[in-house]
Amino acid sequence: MVVVNVIIGACAGTLASTLLSVLPGLHVYNVIGLLVMLQLTLASHGLTVGPEVYLPFMTGMIVGWSLLNTIPAVLLGAPDESALFTVLPGQKYLMFGRGYEGTMITGVGGLGAVILLVCVVGPLAPRLLPPVQEVMRPHMHWILWIIITYILMSEWPKGGNWGPAGWRKFMDAWRSLGAGLLTFLLAALLGFILLYRSPVSSAVAFQNIMPAFVGLFAVPWCLVNMLSGTRIPRQHLTESLDILPEHVLRGVGAGGLGGGLAAFFPVVTGGVGGLLAGHATAQRDERVFLLSQGVSKLVYYSGAFLLLFVPGLGITRGGGAWMVRTLHTAGTYGDYFMVLAAMALSGAIAFLLMDPLTRSVIRLIEKVDYRVASAVALAIISALVYAVTGWIGLGIAAVATGIGLNPVLFGSRRLNCLGILLLPIACNMSGVGHHVAAILGLVK
Repeated sequence: MVVVNVIIGACAGTLASTLLSVLPGLHVYNVIGLLVMLQLTLASHGLTVGPEVYLPFMTGMIVGWSLLNTIPAVLLGAPDESALFTVLPGQKYLMFGRGYEGTMITGVGGLGAVILLVCVVGPLAPRLLPPVQEVMRPHMHWILWIIITYILMSEWPKGGNWGPAGWRKFMDAWRSLGAGLLTFLLAALLGFILLYRSPVSSAVAFQNIMPAFVGLFAVPWCLVNMLSGTRIPRQHLTESLDILPEHVLRGVGAGGLGGGLAAFFPVVTGGVGGLLAGHATAQRDERVFLLSQGVSKLVYYSGAFLLLFVPGLGITRGGGAWMVRTLHTAGTYGDYFMVLAAMALSGAIAFLLMDPLTRSVIRLIEKVDYRVASAVALAIISALVYAVTGWIGLGIAAVATGIGLNPVLFGSRRLNCLGILLLPIACNMSGVGHHVAAILGLVK
């Protein structure tokens, strides 16, 4: 019966992720937070759902969303014509009528990540990761500071290439750099406030950061899509993908490295891990880049969730794992292999769904303006924020939106918004977080 429950839970979670993933800006952790609240409410009334049901269900949601969220990321993220050659390869594929191909190449990377997690990481993790964690634990703080330094230093001027030398050229060059640094610092300030003086009710403390992340990342994307005057060109559906086995191997290697770093190190996200791995492995081929991003995203989200269940490891990474920990104490091999099996099943189902879903979304955007989809997504995520955190959460999201629009308007990396986690946690891990909060007037 347990096996049947696991299969049903994983399949149901994957199917639920299809609805969740096709709307731009809607994050799987927002929905998992609501599920955790629902489970706690049911438990308070004496009604319980067994972990053999809700754990595979949440696993299926995370794996399915990690794979299928590529569809809106590529097909509903049309850039302005002036920014066409400064955007990611996925958007370039879209604007050249190859959105289907770009989506499916990224999906192949996600499938490669599932195979990597289940067949390689799964058998080795219980034996290798506990001693690695024991060795790395004392050094986490300075590693995190190095990552922060690299993120800020690797931001490159995007202007100042034309015209006579002088202050105008200098200021033009520093326009994006300054916006990136300002975004990082403002996001970090918001992070300190939420960490030490959060206005969010303690009853939903596990969703403390959710409104800020919605404002930093989801709302600006929806707003830009709604205000953009770009027309998406007709998309061409191909019967084959222009990739070779060597591209897949390189993409899985780079993406697995980036996603693995992000999953293992605290507060390092998939975007940061992908940046580090891409630079370390010098990936320049756009096909390899798309493959590696598909791998990195799935390894980050699913791998971070899997770490919660690795016997003998005892670490929690990622918002999904933190929320599930309030419901279930993991650590047995039974839980570990149950989650691995759910990952394998949901990964296979999600990949099989990618082709029909991608074709359906392409037909939809040919008939319905993608601005409408973005407006619907904005309404849904705003309702979710209100349902979980109330008007205070919407206020936090509004403030975060102002910060999150800076990279969009000034051409800097949206990665700088992660200062909301990186700087406060780095200060706390180094033992100076309380002193910084005192300087900011957040504590006495």
